[in-house]
Amino acid sequence: MQMPEPDQGVIAAKSDIVEALRAIVPGEGVIVEEQELRAYESDGLTAYRQLPLIVVLPETTAQVSEILRCCQARGVKVVPRGAGTSLSGGALPLADGIILGLAKFNRVLEIDFDNRCAVVQPGVTNLAITTAVADQGFYYAPDPSSQIACTIGGNVAENSGGVHCLKYGLTTNNLLGLEMVLMDGTVLRLGGKHLDAAGYDLLGIMTGSEGLLGVVTEVTVRLLKKPETARALLLGFPTNEQAGDAVATIIAAGIIPGGMEMMDGPAINAAEDFVQAGYPRDVEALLIVELDGPQAEVDYLIGEVSKIAEAKGAVTSRISETEEERLIFWAGRKAAFPAVGRISPDYYCMDGTIPRARLPQVLKRMRELSEHYGLRVANVFHAGDGNLHPLILYDANKPGELEKAEDFGADILRLCVEVGGVLTGEHGVGVEKRDLMGTMFSEADLKQQQRVKCAFDPEALLNPGKVFPQLHRCAELGRMHISGGKLPFPDLPRF
Repeated sequence: MQMPEPDQGVIAAKSDIVEALRAIVPGEGVIVEEQELRAYESDGLTAYRQLPLIVVLPETTAQVSEILRCCQARGVKVVPRGAGTSLSGGALPLADGIILGLAKFNRVLEIDFDNRCAVVQPGVTNLAITTAVADQGFYYAPDPSSQIACTIGGNVAENSGGVHCLKYGLTTNNLLGLEMVLMDGTVLRLGGKHLDAAGYDLLGIMTGSEGLLGVVTEVTVRLLKKPETARALLLGFPTNEQAGDAVATIIAAGIIPGGMEMMDGPAINAAEDFVQAGYPRDVEALLIVELDGPQAEVDYLIGEVSKIAEAKGAVTSRISETEEERLIFWAGRKAAFPAVGRISPDYYCMDGTIPRARLPQVLKRMRELSEHYGLRVANVFHAGDGNLHPLILYDANKPGELEKAEDFGADILRLCVEVGGVLTGEHGVGVEKRDLMGTMFSEADLKQQQRVKCAFDPEALLNPGKVFPQLHRCAELGRMHISGGKLPFPDLPRF
């Protein structure tokens, strides 16, 4: 596929743009050499690649403000980027735009145990927040599988979750405040250390906005006290449908585990080969259920979950007896994505969310789709909140297999919407799901969302080409004006 023609005027003015950016960020903070730009040509969705025009790496909020003001004056598009772990193409560059990398914003600015919060820069990794407060018995709850690498700024952009989001929520539920910079250079503060902010919920609008509204330069997050006790169960089932029934029954019983994850046979075996976590290999589905809280409560709930699992046909059951054993149970699940990479040349990681009660139906239909497309699929789910991560296995070196994997993935996402779910749980829309937005939203819905985009970024310079399948002029949407038309990336080059 061919890329649309980039803005030749911007490309012709590259030397002027570079000079202006180097006046703002001196030294090695502006990258222009092709070999160095290669490191930024894609994010975690590596099937799509594009060299950016320029990469700039600021270190201060003032520099970010100047960069955005400079780009707006020249009509230069800007793609914000954290660690580049996005799996939906959210940080895919533009040939006529700059990458605004925030890797140098990597400091923990303040830890406030009295108010149970931490103030950090957006380039701080998710896991580093917990590491910084662990000695006092605190932690940061959202824990994506990529937490060792993904940054808190990227977590805000995608509203990331993790294996413990069932009980403790997504990023949006653990976020207290933001400092952000608009495209015109204006610096705003939303929220703070207090639990709720007055006025419109702009903090909620920014969370999950995928870099379309502003650039986050500081984040205030909620800290939680580590639970007194945490124990995990490994529950093996003969079929995926039985495991899905068990998930729905546990929640229906009023039990909210700290985490409840599900893996199918291919994922189980891949993870066990990789980590040796002690997973049973003779089952089709594995549930990892963690209970946390006061010891008496945990002991009681473990008994209740065990009874439900037995009633639903569980054939194996193990309970962690030590903290080390609990962590090894989770190590296999957290390593599932790289583990699957050992059994297939390529895989396409999906992200959709469904009502929990529809899990057996969706699993059955996904198996039928796997047979239809002739592609294997390894399933890894945040089962407790219905967030599915099917990994479609393919070989990009075989002509047509990537296209089949994409079609298979699109059918899975349509299925999620069909049963009452949504297109994404935590990976975002980016370019991956952009053209499927019409399956979930009406034209009126999409126009209303774009009015929000217009209010924050009237010239549509921040991360264009993502989320919306078509860009309407702000004048068409009411009272605002932007140059517009169709967004970049109607067709994407694949590798």
